[in-house]
This record gives sequence, C-alpha cells and structure tokens, in this order.
Amino acid sequence: MRNDDKTDERKWWKHAVIYQIYPRSFADSNGDGIGDLQGIIEKLDYLETLGIDAIWLSPVCKSPQDDNGYDISDYRDIDPMFGTLADMEGLIREAEKHHIRIIMDLVLNHSSDEHYWFQEAKKSRENSYHDYYVWRDGVEGAYPNDMRAAFGGSAWEWVPEVQQYYFHQFSTKQPDLNWENPKLRQEIYDMINWWIEKGVGGFRLDVIDQIAKEPDQKITNNGPRLHEYLRELSKETFQKADLVTVGEAWGATTELAKLYSNPDNSELSMVFQFEHICLDQIEGKEKWDLAPLPFMKLKEVFRRWQMELYGKGWNSLFWNNHDLPRIVSRWGNDGQYRVESAKMLAILLHGLQGTPYIYQGEELGMTNVQYEIEDYRDIETLNLYQERLEKGYSKEEIMRSIYAKSRDNARTPMQWNDGENAGFTKGTPWLKINPNYKEIHAEGQIGDENSIFSCYQKLIWLRKEYPVFVDGDFRMLLENDENVFAYTRTNTDSRLLVICNFYDTTVSYSLEEDVSDMELLVSNYQDADQTGVLRPYEARMYWKQKDRE
Repeated sequence: MRNDDKTDERKWWKHAVIYQIYPRSFADSNGDGIGDLQGIIEKLDYLETLGIDAIWLSPVCKSPQDDNGYDISDYRDIDPMFGTLADMEGLIREAEKHHIRIIMDLVLNHSSDEHYWFQEAKKSRENSYHDYYVWRDGVEGAYPNDMRAAFGGSAWEWVPEVQQYYFHQFSTKQPDLNWENPKLRQEIYDMINWWIEKGVGGFRLDVIDQIAKEPDQKITNNGPRLHEYLRELSKETFQKADLVTVGEAWGATTELAKLYSNPDNSELSMVFQFEHICLDQIEGKEKWDLAPLPFMKLKEVFRRWQMELYGKGWNSLFWNNHDLPRIVSRWGNDGQYRVESAKMLAILLHGLQGTPYIYQGEELGMTNVQYEIEDYRDIETLNLYQERLEKGYSKEEIMRSIYAKSRDNARTPMQWNDGENAGFTKGTPWLKINPNYKEIHAEGQIGDENSIFSCYQKLIWLRKEYPVFVDGDFRMLLENDENVFAYTRTNTDSRLLVICNFYDTTVSYSLEEDVSDMELLVSNYQDADQTGVLRPYEARMYWKQKDRE
C-alpha cells in the first residue's frame, strides 16, 4: 500500500515525521560536555535507522545564551558552543545524504540586545536602526503602561542615551522587533532566503503569534496585523522553496489554526498549539500547580482539533518538547509499565491526522529525573524554587512540582549506551545524566523488535505506507469511556482503527467495529488478542482495505 501520490510535491511534510534535537544535550563530539553540530552529524545513521524525515534543530544561531539561544545576536552565524557556520553547512549536506532535512528554529519576535541592530538602535533616535525596535517616550521610572514581561518585571526598559523605553515581552536582553517597519521585515526576509539558499528544509518560528503586538493597547499575541505579516513573510520567503513551516502559537484556537495552516499555502504549514498540554494544572494557576489529567477533556480536545481542521488546515502532533516533561512520566507509567505506556502513547498519537514530532529520547522511553535542587540548570526551575520558598511553600511541595514539570526533565543528555556518561560525552556533562541510563539507552533497543524504539520505527514506516494516515477522516469511538481512547481514520480505500487503554488496570470495552477481518498493524503486547478486554496501557492499531464495488 505504498503511497506514491506525487500530485502535491509541496506537501511532503504531510507524510513526514519530524525529530526535535536539543543540540546542547544530544551528542558531544569534542568532550567539552556540551552537545554540538558535529555530534549530530555522527548520529545521522541512527536517525536514518529510526526513519525520520526531518530534524527540527533548537536554536543554534549566535547568542549570548540569556534564554537558551532564543536571544539571537547574529541570525547568519552559529554559536561557537555548537560549532561553526561550516559545521552547519556540513550538517545540511550530510543530513541530505541520509534523506533528512534540517528545520531551523528562528526567533523573529525579538533579537538579543547584543545584536548589531539593537546596538545601533540605542545610540540615537536618528539612527537608521532605531525604528527596528518598539520604543515609547517617557520619563525614567514612569513606565509607558503597566504591562509585565513573561519572565517577570515590567515589559519596558529605559535607555538613557535616547531617553526612551523599549518594549520586551521576555527578558530585558530580548528587545521586541518592530514589524511595522518594512525595512526590518525586509532584513528578516533576506536572512531567511539566505538560509533557504543554504539548503534548509524549513523553519520553526518561535512565538510567531506575537510579532504583531500593539503594546499601547496591551495586545501581545494575535494582533490585528498578524496574518497580514504572515502572508507577506510566506510570499517573500517560504513559497520560494519546498519547505515545512511550523509556528509556535500558544493562543491558537481551531479557527485561528485554519488561517495559519490554510491549504492555500498562504501562511504556514501548521502551528504548535498547546491546549492539550495545559490540562494537568489547576485552572487559572501556574503550570507548577499540579492537577490530575482530566482524561475526558483530553479526548474532547483531540477530537475537536482533528475534526475541525480536517480539510481546512493541518495539525502538529506532539507529546514532548524541550520545554515539557517526559510524556512517559507525565501521563504514562515510568515504573512497572514504562515500555507498555510509552508505546501506547506513541500509537495513540501517530494514528492521528497531522505531522508527528518526536523529541529526542522519546523513542527510547526516557523519563523525568529527580535531582537535588543544586543539580538543576534551568533558570525557570531555580527561580520557581526561590520564589515559592519565600512564599512559604514547603521544600517537599516545591520539589514535587519540579519533579513533575521542570524543563530540565527534557534536557538531560541523550542516553546512547550504558557506558560512561551514557555515551553522550567524554567530558563532564553540562547537566547530570539521568541515573537510569544503564537500563534505558539506544544501544540496548536498536534491533530489539519489542523495544520502544522499534515501535516508533514501525509507526514511522506505516505513515509512509498507508495513505489513510494522511488523508483519512477522524471519528472518536467510546466517547464516554473513562479509560479507553479509541478512534477510526477512514478514506475512500481503507479504514484504520486505534484502541488504547490509557491506564494501569485491565478494562473491558465494546465496539461496533468488527476487528476479526482487520489486520493488526502494531500493538504493544506480544500476544495481542482480539477480545473486548485491554490490559494495562494496552494499545492496538488495526487496518482494513475497503471492499471495492
């Protein structure tokens, strides 16, 4: 059932699976304890074996690293921490030999305050770069308004040289760019086209829904000119090549997503939306305020995004990224049923319509960590610890939140083997290795047909073999079942059925679907039967060719 449809070459990403690499933690080639571009090149064979089509590379552009590379000081150079521009060009070339495209992470809402543009902009109001940023007149100590930055404090910073405030939605070292300035926009387009010429396969666009901010109206995301800017950006850059583009849009709704990912290719390929990811926290509180996952709500969120974007947009599918805890620890079971629950979560997600994203180590079932506070490196985590101590929270309560939600859960070095430092580095790793690397590592899973790695490998292969993964419609089954997530995907030729037990108890279910004449494509138990019972975290995926009249 190979999918040989070549009628729409621009949509290769609908059949693709994308793998996110956090370069600092992936593979260290020079022994300094920090992952680098040459390390990624050395692991391309592994990624080709897994079967992925593209690598989304977390930021590698030159940066003071105030915000882990999301503060770019030179969009056309590589940070020395990761290597050189020649290394980046080499990665693009070598990845292509392995049939893998490179997706760059670009930050277009703001730059570093060490960027040449900003260094010039703050010299005088007459400087040609001054209007590349968002300034307001004022008096020192009297802010233009009471807007707050995401990282704390006022969103306004005083610059004595020009007697003005600049606007920053994040760190004071991340001044917001002024997209109302056409010269600034052209600079950005020229830079993107420069990278396209170097052969990149696409871009992930950080907080792209915030570029049309209007601070005087206290508007940060989804500003009135946002889609105008995105259409111009796409026309001037993305539409000139065969690219995938994905925008980070925390405020996206299904209606907005239809604009972002309109099939007419006028804006982006898809967006990352986070509605499902925010479910396990107390409503109206911070992510650290933990709540049990409302499973029925999770089902409803997935159903709505699958059905409302069908034929009108495109979904991104993900459980993990560099800012999120490990999914097997979060909503699976990283103890007795680690293997079964990791596979279940993979089968559930990869059967949906959209482009799946795998975060490094997810394909191995890597887990969260529980360090002492002094072993954490994430600034958000360390700030949270101090803030909550001062507010009177107990250390145990704070650490429980950190164990569940710290970004360092995702950033522990990749576990390649059971040798020194899990094979990540010959030096001292920048962040401690997860102590369970002796049991969980790539070397122990490649070639094992029952491993989590092999399950992901099979799911990636199936997406390329069966068109129903890409074009089938979605129907939720057992909508009121509080344990089972089941659905069908159906196109003109075939039908896919996915049944998943989301919990650690054996449950019964009853489906109208007859699976006796369906092929079992993948399951997470070796002896999968076809009765109305699911064992803990059991997942099965069936397929059937439709009868032709």
